Amino acid sequence: MSKILNVSHLGKTYTSGSKKLTVLDDVSFDINEGETFAIVGPSGSGKTTLLGLCAGLDRPNTGSVELCGTNMSDMNEDQRALLRNKEVGFIFQNFQLLPTLTALENVIVPLELQGNKSAAKTGMDLLDKVGLQDRFHHYPSQLSGGEQQRVALARAFSSRPSILFADEPTGNLDEETGDKVVKLLFDLNKEAGTTLVIVTHDMELARKTQRILKLKGGKVVTNEIVTAP
Repeated sequence: MSKILNVSHLGKTYTSGSKKLTVLDDVSFDINEGETFAIVGPSGSGKTTLLGLCAGLDRPNTGSVELCGTNMSDMNEDQRALLRNKEVGFIFQNFQLLPTLTALENVIVPLELQGNKSAAKTGMDLLDKVGLQDRFHHYPSQLSGGEQQRVALARAFSSRPSILFADEPTGNLDEETGDKVVKLLFDLNKEAGTTLVIVTHDMELARKTQRILKLKGGKVVTNEIVTAP
């Protein structure tokens, strides 16, 4: 089974005046293609920083990240952006939908950027799968939090990414709505065969994945297998 993500001796430090804050310290792990993986830990443990480094949104001070066979240390920002557009999907806690676009338009933005001629049909099919077939032309302000996150799910899977990063995907949802979104996330992921990396403080959600990496104070505490792939 080939590795889709390889993180080696990663370190991230921020400087404020004369003070240095170490957010991540010598973090190493890898993820197989098609694996579901959770990153957990208390607030301030470095979870979101780690996700950003894994996705090439930021650069580490030390160590390296290899994504889809490419070492991002050797890439400039434009090259990393091209890699993300081709290989990576994102889901965020605060949905990050474009407020001036309808649900359908939000979903098909990545496809249109790629020049996909069947973007509208793909978008409608995905919105149908997440139960929003009667919300194609609604704007984010006309949708509930759960509906907005379902639009975000459809958008994330629209370009069939190799790896999907979800940062606290149920953080702004009530328990019942969050459970529905999680089921959709795992169902869509299984159907697409995507590698799924979830950052969460919710251990119940984390235990639905195959492996859990626990951070504390920027260091890896445990890297445990939950269920076999």
